[in-house]
Amino acid sequence: MKNRSVPVDIVLPHIVYENVADAVVWLSESFGFVEHYRYGDPQAPSGAQMHLGEAWIMLSSARPGRSSPAKTGAWTQSLTIFVADVVAHYSQSISCGIKIVEEPHETVYGEFQYAAEDLEGHLWVFSQHFHDLSPEDWGGKLAGG
Repeated sequence: MKNRSVPVDIVLPHIVYENVADAVVWLSESFGFVEHYRYGDPQAPSGAQMHLGEAWIMLSSARPGRSSPAKTGAWTQSLTIFVADVVAHYSQSISCGIKIVEEPHETVYGEFQYAAEDLEGHLWVFSQHFHDLSPEDWGGKLAGG
């Protein structure tokens, strides 16, 4: 289903982790991401690329000027990943003992989603299109209109 209020385009976010190798394992086991490649020292990679369905991410290691939310003490961003079945994905996350920030719920803009934190405090929103709504349907105003 498409939802005019939440278009899906390809963006490749780069996410900072203190330990890329640990993050690869955690994201695979907890959220179902699949590793595509990693680079740098095989024992302590400086980066990796992963995907969950059509959602692709890059992991990069922390260095001066780049830090994870766990080190800064604040969320630095949130990432929305579209999945086919939010309830099944949520159940998998719960079985892994993940910290849930928002329970599954329907939004005013037509999505069904939940939010969780990863091992270094990054905020992840897992969503599926639930209704096709125009932004005007829920109080949004299109630019230029």
